Amino acid sequence: MSRVPNKIEVRPLSLWTGAEIHGVDLREPLAADVIAEIRAALLKWKVVFFRGQHLDHADQIRFGRHFGELTIGHPVFGYVEGYPELYSVAKDRFKARFNGEPLVRPWTGWHTDITAAVNPPAASILRGVTVPHYGGDTEWTNLVEAYNGLSPTLRSFLDGLRAIHRFTPPEGRSAKQEFIKKIDDTPLVSEHPLVRVHPETGERALFISPGFIKQIVGLSPRESEHLLALLFEHVLRTEYVVRFKWEPGSIAFWDNRATAHRAPTDINKTDFDRQLYRITLVGDVPVGPDGQSSKAIQGNPVLAHQIAG
Repeated sequence: MSRVPNKIEVRPLSLWTGAEIHGVDLREPLAADVIAEIRAALLKWKVVFFRGQHLDHADQIRFGRHFGELTIGHPVFGYVEGYPELYSVAKDRFKARFNGEPLVRPWTGWHTDITAAVNPPAASILRGVTVPHYGGDTEWTNLVEAYNGLSPTLRSFLDGLRAIHRFTPPEGRSAKQEFIKKIDDTPLVSEHPLVRVHPETGERALFISPGFIKQIVGLSPRESEHLLALLFEHVLRTEYVVRFKWEPGSIAFWDNRATAHRAPTDINKTDFDRQLYRITLVGDVPVGPDGQSSKAIQGNPVLAHQIAG
């Protein structure tokens, strides 16, 4: 546990991933040194959590702007009416959009936000509003430590590879009629390095997003399938993962350049309601260890929402 006098308290939750931050009211204006301490904690622990922060939509947006420009709520599914930066993470959002049951594998549901875009969000901030008494936990994995946990030989091989990321319905499901046009009119396909260099820390991270990544460039389909399965299983090792139990007023703030996460599925088996709201920060174009940047195959970069006036 680390303590910054008269500022904030950072309480790590595991050896490598996740920390709770105490001693700050996110409804209030934040001093520059407090913002710097929160950013430093985020870069070190990859995801940070706040408790008892009963923010409204405007508060959440104002807090996010301390750390960068905000994107539109979601490049395909839009935003909350009146708040273009805000995306509703509701319990039944997938049921409302897609038909069929997903093909479930150990890594099903794990993803890094919007990696089908050429510049995925730098970070995401999720606010819990309606939270069940139990169930509905979210998990994050540390993709820097997952990279470090591979053998030097495999790291060297992966450093030169690239992969295709595409926005499509979850495997085994299809878009409902009212969402087919949205998906077709907003295609997102990008080629990214399989390992990205973090633009602030210089760390190397596996750029692994099971929900979006489809094929490793230059490998046969069978080779790609097996290598991706190995990597997907590796990043889910328990030592890299933190599990967060939500409460009303909880905030999760994660580095989208160094983590993947999974929303809960257990909540869909209950009558409990669950409502959270997410904002995302504009990201840069990933760069691999070889200095080569990502490239867009279809679709435009995710841009900042422009404030009118």
